[in-house]
Amino acid sequence: MIPIRVLVIDDSAFMRKVISNILNSDSRIDVIAVARNGEEGLKKLNELSPDVVTLDVHMPIMNGIDTLREIMKTNPTPVVMLSSVTEEGTANTIQAISNGAVDFITKPSGPISLDIQMIGNEITSKVYTASQVTVKKNKTIRETPVKRLITPIGKEHEKTIVTIGTSTGGPRALQQVLTSLPNNFPAPIVIVQHMPKGFTKSLADRLNDLSAIEVKEAVHGEMLEKGTAYIAPGGKHMTVKKIGTSIAIHLSKEAPIKGHRPAVDILFGSVASVKQVNKIAVVLTGMGNDGSEGIVKMKDTDEKTIVIAESQETSIVYGMPKSAVKTGYVDHQLPLHEIADILIRLKK
Repeated sequence: MIPIRVLVIDDSAFMRKVISNILNSDSRIDVIAVARNGEEGLKKLNELSPDVVTLDVHMPIMNGIDTLREIMKTNPTPVVMLSSVTEEGTANTIQAISNGAVDFITKPSGPISLDIQMIGNEITSKVYTASQVTVKKNKTIRETPVKRLITPIGKEHEKTIVTIGTSTGGPRALQQVLTSLPNNFPAPIVIVQHMPKGFTKSLADRLNDLSAIEVKEAVHGEMLEKGTAYIAPGGKHMTVKKIGTSIAIHLSKEAPIKGHRPAVDILFGSVASVKQVNKIAVVLTGMGNDGSEGIVKMKDTDEKTIVIAESQETSIVYGMPKSAVKTGYVDHQLPLHEIADILIRLKK
């Protein structure tokens, strides 16, 4: 097997060495070069054409955000960001993911730390996943739905709830969907995005600034309101429960499911138990199969549940949508740019 060729860009000599050693310890990966800043990194990128770039957010001369922007403009390449869990760091990381980075890795204890050895498996896994991604996507592809919608949703019950599950590539996908919805969208939206604690608040704030609807990090006990999207906090499972005529959010720190907390299956499974509410489940880009068991529960409980999966052509990673389709319960498989349109049409 030909190794994945990686360029490591970081202003810390210590971090360049540690990251390179971690990646080179995996036989599937070969670090072909390192760079001290974005300017030097861009030169090496153009000279060597690596398969994947790891890119620090905070660097002198040319920072990670500006470097990423230039990479995507001139030489699109899968990029994995490295960031600290600070308010500025999380905001910059979310901006980077929205601007084209495939994924990110958090530095446990700041920019220079031996603790990064503890997340060696995460680094190699995310770099390997990134190598499978085609960064430049054809966004003009249109697909025929898997099945035709038999009855427009919204006529069976007065209330509707939209659920969305996503992982790798999710922030960019969520941005495209949520920013395309009108401010009078007549349903609440509950979202699980696989992301660690500290980052989901920055994601919600960024999406709220860009969207006509309200987007927020979910709070335990609050009641769902139409025209509002609620993102599960990193490190907590999110479920919903009907209380009278309202639907409330419940957050918990129960054990991760398949390594995920929050988990899409947990959210979807709870929505399945909500009675007399129209349900729409959406599975966007992501690695693995989280959400598939939840879809089965939702459809088995209420066959009129509408399930939408993002198509392979626009998915950064087609794992979660592909697993959803394999259940046989997907009603529509659509490119990303059509998903908001169908949500709006389903609610007319």
